[in-house]
Amino acid sequence: MSDFLPFTRPTIDEETIASVVAVLRSGWITSGPRVAEFEKGLADYLGGQRLVRSMTSATGGMEMALKAMGVGPGHEVIVPAMSFAASANVVERLGARTVFVDVELRSRNLTAAAVAAAITPRTRAVMPVHFSGLSVGMDPINELAAARGIRVLEDAAHAIGTRDGGRLIGSFGDVASFSFHANKNLTTIEGGALSFADPMLTLPLDRERFHGITKDAAGNIDVYSAGGKYNLTDVAAAVGVGQLRRLEEFNARRRALAARYYARLLPRWPADMLPADGEGHSWHMFAVLVPFARLGTTRDAFVAGMRARGIGLGIHYPSIPALTYYRGLGWDPTAFPNADRIGTETVTLPLFPAMADGDVDRVCDALFEMVKI
Repeated sequence: MSDFLPFTRPTIDEETIASVVAVLRSGWITSGPRVAEFEKGLADYLGGQRLVRSMTSATGGMEMALKAMGVGPGHEVIVPAMSFAASANVVERLGARTVFVDVELRSRNLTAAAVAAAITPRTRAVMPVHFSGLSVGMDPINELAAARGIRVLEDAAHAIGTRDGGRLIGSFGDVASFSFHANKNLTTIEGGALSFADPMLTLPLDRERFHGITKDAAGNIDVYSAGGKYNLTDVAAAVGVGQLRRLEEFNARRRALAARYYARLLPRWPADMLPADGEGHSWHMFAVLVPFARLGTTRDAFVAGMRARGIGLGIHYPSIPALTYYRGLGWDPTAFPNADRIGTETVTLPLFPAMADGDVDRVCDALFEMVKI
């Protein structure tokens, strides 16, 4: 059998590895000059007009942002039913209520119409998720939110380098939260960042990121809130600096691989079972739908069959209302039919910059062996 092909793998070059070694040898390995360099580099990448703060995860960033926006008990936050559980978990952790809306079948994204229908007097924020790196299309969402006095937190975990109308996600709008987990288009091993426009968020975010502490010029500290501990390390930031240098290259390769998947799959795979493409897509993932029940099989058996052929698959994601915790809150996954179908039928195909064109062909050949549509 050929070498095993995972569904994702980070690309970390020798220059980046050397920079990490330099940090380790420097004696300063926690938050310091490399974090400052990474945050400046990310702000410059986004156009230089945004405030940027890094942290240990996008999940922590989203929770920090919602808290700084004043979200808490008695409030509602609108979240798409198709996303990673973190999108809703951060709302629940603050004592607010998640209000789910369905998504489009192919884009996996919510719409402004769905958001408008879900707004109540208790709505404090909306959280669009740029699923798989495809932009939601933010202008209608931002206009709706501005008209209703609602904050917007973009879950851009998949969307570093994504463009919306030619503009980079995170370069405009209210707040965007990026993930730099190991499987993302840009990694810091673990990590995330917030990009935001409102300077009034800076102080609460800075305090929340590090124990609620404020330090004066002499080094004396005081604590103004029961903050958390979310600061990124210089080791992680050194990886991020190297990754940012190659981000556009990585995303261009992802787009080329996605185009090859389309060229191979479209003649034989129904269009409604393929992810949507779009201008500015950064292609974090390429997830197809497989009608397991109709084919008389299960996803577990399908994944095992592909693995036996040397190909790893991911599952991104079960719908959030189908998860035990959210069922316990009274949510019915069948009330969100597109998210429910996606969550039941989705599998994520291998997609990462180091893949060769022949790897795509190998995946598609295995799919055609496994699935007779």
